[in-house]
Amino acid sequence: MKSGFVSIIGRPNVGKSTLLNTILGEKIAITTDKPQTTRNTIRGIYTRMEEGEPASQIIFIDTPGIHKPHNKLGSYMTQAAVNTFKEVEVILFLVDSPYEGEGSGDDHILKLLKDVKTPKILVINKIDKMDPESFKRTFDFYESLGTFGEVMGICAADGKNVDRLLGMTEEKLSEGPLYFPPDMITESPLRFIVSEIIREKLLMYLDEEVPHGVAVEIESYEEEPDLTSISAVIYCERQSHKGIIIGKDGRRLKGVGKAARLEIEALTGTRVFLQTHVKVKERWRDSDIAIRNFGYRES
Repeated sequence: MKSGFVSIIGRPNVGKSTLLNTILGEKIAITTDKPQTTRNTIRGIYTRMEEGEPASQIIFIDTPGIHKPHNKLGSYMTQAAVNTFKEVEVILFLVDSPYEGEGSGDDHILKLLKDVKTPKILVINKIDKMDPESFKRTFDFYESLGTFGEVMGICAADGKNVDRLLGMTEEKLSEGPLYFPPDMITESPLRFIVSEIIREKLLMYLDEEVPHGVAVEIESYEEEPDLTSISAVIYCERQSHKGIIIGKDGRRLKGVGKAARLEIEALTGTRVFLQTHVKVKERWRDSDIAIRNFGYRES
């Protein structure tokens, strides 16, 4: 069988997590329309079966968007993505718009990839939003660079050409072992996934800068046969942000909790009792200790 590790990289908000979820047929990475939603590298395990036996296993690493960092958390996120370049068998570089020229985010990533020997595939995502002329111009540009073994277009949201991308990726892998059981789709702990679900709902309910300064910590997680009890602390950086998160008469926080609870119940298959509290930890995104305590560590 073939097996190996594949990194999914790109600027923030180009659809990396959506692609991973589509490949797996399950949601293991949160997705929103806000940039920098993904903060950790998340491993998704895709196993292709043939006649009841594993034929290939690809461990996809969904990475934070590569961007110019404005704080220590941003530096961690960008470095976490770059660290995967030489630790995987294949790199998928996602873009979702025509090349914007020197100094752009995609240009920065192209420079980082220039001397990386790992096989690379350029993936043009969101082709449903591109007219044929723009797609052809984008395709021809990236193909002309000679940096990528293949260039192809997909729509991660509806799965268009994702099977082709999987086949193309598998072709670049060598013979290898079965790293994980065939029915396993992620090695992320359930507590981590739950904290990410809560953070996703915060991103969806909040505007402007507030959501980027939010972190979620699971204080307690207790499982019974038909009930999962969870206590979560939501950290923000300013006292004024705490009021925004809670909302008038606590309505916004209740909405976040309800939306998160329904998704967690679908995930666990049990009733969920979810308690959420909001605390202020000023400038935590520039604190090495706080970043480590919240689980953001370079792999």
